[in-house]
Amino acid sequence: MTDKAPLQPGSAGRFTDAKAALACVRDIYDRNTAYLRDRFAAYTQGEEEGGRNRAYYPYVRLTAVSGAAVDTRLSYGFVEGVGVHSTTVTRPDLFERYLLEQFTLLLRNHDVPLEVGVSEEAIPIHFAFPNGMYVEGDLPPDRLTKLPDLFDLPDLARMDDTIVNGTCDGGPDAVKPLALFTAPRVDFSLHRLRHYTATAPEHFQNFVLFTNYQFYVDEFIRLSREIMEPTGDADLAAYRSQYDSFVEPGDIVTTNQNLGGVADVPAARLLRMPQMPAYHLKRPDGNGITLVNIGVGPSNAKTITDHIAVLRPHAWLMLGHCAGLRHTQRLGDYVLAHGYVREDHVLDADLPLWVPVPALAEVQRALETAVERVTGLSGFDLKSIMRTGTVATIDNRNWELRDHREPLMRFSQSRAIALDMESATIAANGFRFRVPYGTLLCVSDKPMHGQLKLPGMADRFYRERVDQHLKIGVLAMELLREHGMETLHSRKLRSLAEVAFQ
Repeated sequence: MTDKAPLQPGSAGRFTDAKAALACVRDIYDRNTAYLRDRFAAYTQGEEEGGRNRAYYPYVRLTAVSGAAVDTRLSYGFVEGVGVHSTTVTRPDLFERYLLEQFTLLLRNHDVPLEVGVSEEAIPIHFAFPNGMYVEGDLPPDRLTKLPDLFDLPDLARMDDTIVNGTCDGGPDAVKPLALFTAPRVDFSLHRLRHYTATAPEHFQNFVLFTNYQFYVDEFIRLSREIMEPTGDADLAAYRSQYDSFVEPGDIVTTNQNLGGVADVPAARLLRMPQMPAYHLKRPDGNGITLVNIGVGPSNAKTITDHIAVLRPHAWLMLGHCAGLRHTQRLGDYVLAHGYVREDHVLDADLPLWVPVPALAEVQRALETAVERVTGLSGFDLKSIMRTGTVATIDNRNWELRDHREPLMRFSQSRAIALDMESATIAANGFRFRVPYGTLLCVSDKPMHGQLKLPGMADRFYRERVDQHLKIGVLAMELLREHGMETLHSRKLRSLAEVAFQ
């Protein structure tokens, strides 16, 4: 246990070196969270001396004194105009690589020191335990009742998305946000990620695949485990040198035997899977691939992207099944979305329907190239198995049971070629959170043409297409990574008055 008192609000120093600034942030965070953990341990043993136990998040601040133009070829790394820009910071251990890049760019672009200090934002006691300790679990009822009097608790009023949504306006003289998320908002999502996916945030990679069917998960598990083995498919040789481990729900880790790892020792699997299990094919630099089974429906799609967004991934893609709306489509054909009809309704209050959600050229090219390489088709021949067009996303799984005239008219007017329940949600939240996004779907049924998703028809479709579809998604992520982050993070996702952090 530490006997150090928490650091109090105020400046801790000004830095022209990114590593030194990050070290100061870490010192503040480590000392203040350690103090809270120690005080809570004492409280569980009956100690209440000293009154309220409070400690604060570190902050990072930049005061821009010149409006001179900076290098804006990147979409981030600079502030808009003169003034004070600040953000609170959490988990510098988890975000070390990310924060170091942001600090380096700010120092390079503005040539003024970064100020680091202790903010006036209190750390909730729950968030002082990065591993998600359920603090109330060990407390008797009488001590649980007194907990709010002695420790700060999570406050939803301080965790909203007004910065992301562009509705945060404190006036011309107010301190401007330096990042999209405050420290409490980040901590909230980190704890929710563990709850929903049964894996620690530390395992999430910068390239994320979402799917709506277990069949894709099964293939991802098979592929990832084979990559970890020293022998097997020769086509996976390049992957064996890149990925060092594979993590499954319950934080079950399989290490790569080709890189010095040991043979997989059977571990106890979870008796009950989480709501949205996540699987992580990891690289040492964090640029591996995470797959999340979000299930069916826009609610889960919004929920999980709300939380993964705080990790600032480089891209996320939707791989799933859809209903084909055109007579010329066949089961197993691919749909590359270049537009979305948003009838999922879960984001209407955060991103108005009049806001367009554009296709991103970098992502579209990677997906099309991946389809070409995996299928062996290109040019005009590629049109025989893939169409590019509008995807309609709805929140009614049994839309087929309505009077067909009204939905058919809307599908025709929108030029939609496919229908699902997740893609527009994934894309719209990518747009909202400035995370590059894309969608590649596979036609699994054609309800308007008598080809319904029934067991016999579906089983054949799954056998023939899921493996290929997943390989396309994995290859697309590889291509995006190889192409470079400088071009991937598009300026078209940034607003008029944007924060500096990626």
